[in-house]
Amino acid sequence: MSDSSADPVRYQVRDGIAVLTLNRPEAMNSVNAALATAVGEALEQASTDPAVRAVVLTGNGRAFCAGADLKAIARGESIAADGHPEWGFAGIVQHWIDKPVIAAVNGFAMGGGTELVLACDLVVAADTAVFGLPEVKRGLIAGAGGVVRLQRQLPLKRALELALTGDGIEAAVALDWGLVNRVVPAEAVLETALELARKIAANAPLSVQYSKQMMYRTQTGPSDWNPAWGSEEPWAVNGELGLKVFTSADAMEGPRAFAEKREPNWQGK
Repeated sequence: MSDSSADPVRYQVRDGIAVLTLNRPEAMNSVNAALATAVGEALEQASTDPAVRAVVLTGNGRAFCAGADLKAIARGESIAADGHPEWGFAGIVQHWIDKPVIAAVNGFAMGGGTELVLACDLVVAADTAVFGLPEVKRGLIAGAGGVVRLQRQLPLKRALELALTGDGIEAAVALDWGLVNRVVPAEAVLETALELARKIAANAPLSVQYSKQMMYRTQTGPSDWNPAWGSEEPWAVNGELGLKVFTSADAMEGPRAFAEKREPNWQGK
């Protein structure tokens, strides 16, 4: 991956944070096969790079993501990631990585854009952002995670209102409902997401990764990330992942650094 202005996704690493920028501003960052492939490959690169501690996903231009590229679909083209249909829409909605993924929603995020947001762990939104699932207005269904994840992340009646009316909500409402973590002026959205990512990146990598995995694995009912994780006994999962953390080198380094009054030197192992 690169950060060329011609690439469908720009990939940069800043202070241990991989920044993925959807880069089809002329098409409001709508998803075609090239973009989906590039997102999926970028996530794989970030996942396997030990220097990367967190990921930020944002968009170039006035939109975060306008959903599927309907022009490509009308031409009969696939919009799936090349060779990786298991990654799901945009190369991300079924693409699990252990490292936290933060959406920096710089603008319009209706339909598939909201489904990308739902696939991220944390969300920083511009005050100009708009969210929603308008598929029912077009005889469709939000099948890229919208109707799977929305009711997990919002109270049921809020989720049903969005899914059944198809109406959008502004960023301030999304914050009030709990769909996003922060709302900031549009010009500050990326830097605010990076600040949040830096706080996460300063922590022990294994502790962060297993904390994320623990929360998703012990959600009520089958997990939206991996059905095999469904209905696992929480304390068994807690013991399994806790053992991995507490027997790591970082688990020894943290208390030692505290006792020696210095910053810890995390190894991620």
